[in-house]
Amino acid sequence: MNQEKVLELRKWMEKNDVDLAYVSDASHIGYFSGFDSNPMERVLALFIPLEKDPFLFAPGLEVEDAKASSFEYDVVGYLDSQDPFALIVDEIKKRYGSPKKIALEKNQLVLDRYLRLSQAFPSADFSTDLTPLVQELQLYKTEEECQRLIEAGSTADLAFEIGFRHVKPGVSEEEIVAEIEYELKKKGIKQMSFPTEVLAGPNAASPHGTPGKNTCKENELVLFDLGTIVNGYCSDATRTVACGKPTDHQKDIYNIVLDAHMAALNAVKPGVTCGQLDKLARDVIESHGYGEYFNHRLGHGIGTTIHEFPQIVGGNDLEVKEGMCFSIEPGIYLPNDVGVRIEDCLFVTKDGCIPFTKTSKELTIL
Repeated sequence: MNQEKVLELRKWMEKNDVDLAYVSDASHIGYFSGFDSNPMERVLALFIPLEKDPFLFAPGLEVEDAKASSFEYDVVGYLDSQDPFALIVDEIKKRYGSPKKIALEKNQLVLDRYLRLSQAFPSADFSTDLTPLVQELQLYKTEEECQRLIEAGSTADLAFEIGFRHVKPGVSEEEIVAEIEYELKKKGIKQMSFPTEVLAGPNAASPHGTPGKNTCKENELVLFDLGTIVNGYCSDATRTVACGKPTDHQKDIYNIVLDAHMAALNAVKPGVTCGQLDKLARDVIESHGYGEYFNHRLGHGIGTTIHEFPQIVGGNDLEVKEGMCFSIEPGIYLPNDVGVRIEDCLFVTKDGCIPFTKTSKELTIL
């Protein structure tokens, strides 16, 4: 149980007259409770009252794992044949009576589950959104959290090393993905933080493309976007490499993206805004005439999930502060031609930043 974060949550609850907080997002449940799980369609829930002990509600097949985690309070399980929300309502009434104000994660909670609760507690106030508080708590990482992110970054570097070894003419994108994930699993790294992307040649011009049977070819670029989960924390990094000798055109695009990446990375420090960072990178790309081909935000927060608060995007006046962790990932995507993206996630120090991944950003020729 992350007692420090729970204490901050309860201070917020007291200030907002909230009797009970219902945490429904699985990654946020792990963040507060220490129990990491993907319940899929089943119900996993964490209920934190203002004063009494919290309880964790979990599928029966995960109860023993939940009890073995760092969560030191009651774990209530249910069978697939049972109605989970009937049991949840009974537990809430038994433990806490009839809460007058229940805070929810409004950006995540399934409507059906909200309706079940609101029907069971018709006089309760459900207007308070828990989401901004969770975002605020996750915005600044502790030293321990940064260490976990560093560990996840080092395994992303290992994944790049494995993947680069398999870039050869005739080898397909999906074959390289398979080699990366197989080798990582042999080393005890069980989970990727998102589906691994290996995109060769023109396929890399799709920012969220899907690896397939397309093969690496001589004199083409290959984009790798990947990440791992280590001790509940994610990594996310992108590198673009060359299979054989790149063309002058490909090198030009690569160097523009690298310049944009470094312009933003070198500007990261407390006091700069998220929008200013996006503009620095975007201005570099626009100055070369490729502005329309950089078609996504510059970055996003990272932690127990791959995309967290804040967004590093134009117009965001949120000031960067020490302890924030986020990505810097400019790209240029020319349809049917070439795609380049370079990404590092980093943590902000008192006078700059330190990336979690160390793989070289110079254009690697394989």
